[in-house]
Amino acid sequence: MADATTASPAMMAAPASERIAPKRLIAFIVMVFGMFMSILDIQIVSASLSEIQAGLSASSSEVSWVQTAYLIAEVIAIPLSGFLSRAFGTRLLFAISAAGFTISSLLCGFASTIEEMILWRALQGFLGAGMIPTVFASAYTVFPRSKFHIVGPIIGLVATLAPTIGPTVGGYITDLMTWNWLFFINVVPGIGITIGVLALVDFDEPHFELLDRFDWWGLIFMAGFLGTLEYVLEEGPQYEWMQDASVAICAWICAISAIAFFWRVFTAAEPIVNLRTFSDRNFAIGCLLQFCIGIGLYGLTYIYPRYLAEVRGYSALMIGETMFVSGITMFLVAPLVGRLMAKVDMRYMIAFGLVVFAIGSYQMTWITRDYDFYELLMPQILRGIGMMFAMVPTNNIALGTLAPDRVKNASGLFNLMRNLGGAVGLAVINTVLNDRTDLHITRLQERVTWGNATATETLNMFMQKFQGLGDATLMAMKQLSQIVHRQAVVMSFGDAFFMLTLFYLALSLTVMLLKKPASPFGAGGDAH
Repeated sequence: MADATTASPAMMAAPASERIAPKRLIAFIVMVFGMFMSILDIQIVSASLSEIQAGLSASSSEVSWVQTAYLIAEVIAIPLSGFLSRAFGTRLLFAISAAGFTISSLLCGFASTIEEMILWRALQGFLGAGMIPTVFASAYTVFPRSKFHIVGPIIGLVATLAPTIGPTVGGYITDLMTWNWLFFINVVPGIGITIGVLALVDFDEPHFELLDRFDWWGLIFMAGFLGTLEYVLEEGPQYEWMQDASVAICAWICAISAIAFFWRVFTAAEPIVNLRTFSDRNFAIGCLLQFCIGIGLYGLTYIYPRYLAEVRGYSALMIGETMFVSGITMFLVAPLVGRLMAKVDMRYMIAFGLVVFAIGSYQMTWITRDYDFYELLMPQILRGIGMMFAMVPTNNIALGTLAPDRVKNASGLFNLMRNLGGAVGLAVINTVLNDRTDLHITRLQERVTWGNATATETLNMFMQKFQGLGDATLMAMKQLSQIVHRQAVVMSFGDAFFMLTLFYLALSLTVMLLKKPASPFGAGGDAH
């Protein structure tokens, strides 16, 4: 593999050796489809949780575990993929992941109780997670460095597009068929991907002897650390963090497991993940950027649908159609990003992307309850442009210049950072929305008094409207209270967008820390 991936001067002078073999390109595209399916499955289900809840006769707290179980299992499996990819080889690991994901999808579709669904979703998340970092690792080890501006945008597009269009796809499937088809739809592509990978992938050889030195204690500590961290971040905002016993217990388990995990990683002969990769400056800063990009990627994929559902009263299908703008923008911008990566300093591209993302968020700080498709159009276009310009060069800077033998382990850590960023982002956004809504309700209630002429006129109008339908005064007060609450919710959305604006403007300055751009410029490449 080294002779196919190391950017030596001899290789730079030999364009023929840098041609991408058609078989390898097809194999890579098959793997990309698998990664797309795995990432899409998170958001495709989130858009239809209410239908799943009704179908399985579950409570709202139980159905939330359909997502939580998947995310916890996935966040444990992603860093593990580096070791398993070296042990099993890309071909076997990816085939096992694709086949396992397909079978567990089928089981999810046939689930008749919420307990079965949670079990199969956890299995689906654990098995499917291996596909994501394996694709990233393959992109940066299989192809010559001068071709990274071609393969980089492909995986960047999939990593950003899949979460963005998830609500759209989920809305359409649920509207046209039943919630079961959210899972059945994975079966045929999953079988095709498994067969395709077994037939075409020949990137590397397995090293089964590594399994003899598998660090089981490292796995247990890592599962305890990352699993409970994901739970705390998922459940904390709605249960007021440490005031809930289960969140507090998991926080303690997380802290103790984290200490044990870091001790084990730095003392084991064959650690389950190699954290020494963070000694590479560009990889470490790239992971920081990826973590922060994950906040925006998953945070806005959550906040837009929540606004459209709570304030506008949109169905899952209508939300999907409104959100589709960002997906189309990403798809159209990806080729441009690829071309620019070969000519422009990628640090400037990342900074540009983060600033554009911040501008898109700033436009939403003036949000009102009347914001509809056309008001959301430009912010979503800017969001799509910003995401592509920020994420794709970050992938290349972090992974594109590591030694080939370090990329598999690094890819697991890199993708983990995006998922953890998403989890932290959702927790922070939920906390901001809850706290600011309470604050705005208090402030609005102080102003909506008998001394306020507008409030009094509105109340009288409602009383006349409800005259003869019961207790007109009580009904009018309830109506006014609902208006106040809705306005407070809308104002809290504006606060969340303003917070993201400041965050991404500040983040754009971190590119100055990337003093050695790890990027292949032009046709030749950078031999860092």
